[in-house]
Amino acid sequence: MDILSIIQAPIKQEFDAFKEYYSAQFGSDVPLLNSVLCDVSGSVGKMMRPMLLLLAAKGCGAVTAATNAAAASLELLHTASLLHDDVVDESNMRRGLPSLNALYSNRIAILTGDYLFSLALNNAAKTNNIEIIEQLSQLGCALSSGEMMQLQAQKTGVYTEEDYLNIIKGKTASLFASCAYIGALSAGAGLQEAVALRRFGELIGICFQIKDDIFDYYEGDIGKPTGSDMREGKITLPALYVLRTSASPVVAIINDKLAAGKELDEKEIESLIELSKSEGGVQYALDRIEQLRAEALSLLPAAIPSDCRDALVAYLDYVISRNK
Repeated sequence: MDILSIIQAPIKQEFDAFKEYYSAQFGSDVPLLNSVLCDVSGSVGKMMRPMLLLLAAKGCGAVTAATNAAAASLELLHTASLLHDDVVDESNMRRGLPSLNALYSNRIAILTGDYLFSLALNNAAKTNNIEIIEQLSQLGCALSSGEMMQLQAQKTGVYTEEDYLNIIKGKTASLFASCAYIGALSAGAGLQEAVALRRFGELIGICFQIKDDIFDYYEGDIGKPTGSDMREGKITLPALYVLRTSASPVVAIINDKLAAGKELDEKEIESLIELSKSEGGVQYALDRIEQLRAEALSLLPAAIPSDCRDALVAYLDYVISRNK
């Protein structure tokens, strides 16, 4: 049995039902909007975040109608934020395919994102749970705040590991944390159990982003060229380690440029990538992932049934071991 099958095993029926529920969200009487929504629904990935939400719910009791509505709300919110991100970042690719703004226009991508945000609000209301609604609204704030923190770090040239982790918590980990927490709430879990799962989800999200950032140091078919993060002014964990520890003269020059808010040239980016690999930056990031994994495993509530526990462990390991 492959790892995705292990993850889905305890929620196979529930996940199939959710996918039908989610697909029904995409439709409109406006022909242009309907066409755009078909493109959006056709580019849905593995739906890892709804899977986590359903697993948390099943592990704490059962998947309910509120669970499905909450999972749809969160996935719609996530999708809408990606459409807006592609416009802001002027990106023409998403998951190796043309982004919506490239296929149509920035205006259509933004309006479609707004429409999906509205659908997310509608589904949040269907949960009839004020705690879930509050958590979803806080998630929207966290996503925007994370993006703003990253822009601020790029503008000021201030890059520390703490900054990096705070940005990740907003931009990426908040989604996974909300999935686990909302899933638990939708099943009627106690506060202690729900909070433990929220931190479990947050750690999954941090591991996810660190692993994603490591890909940028190697050639591979992941939808972005090597060094693309640095070309966008994003300094990630492997490079941060080298910038903090290396005695290389090149690193001193790079640190001075970053502190002055200046962009790195191609040669400096290539040097920083190579130093991150040769002087332990990538290994440091991998070691941090293992530390975070150990903390995450320690948080899983004892009351979770063994099949759901195995699936949640497999979920964490899938995020860590993926190669794209």
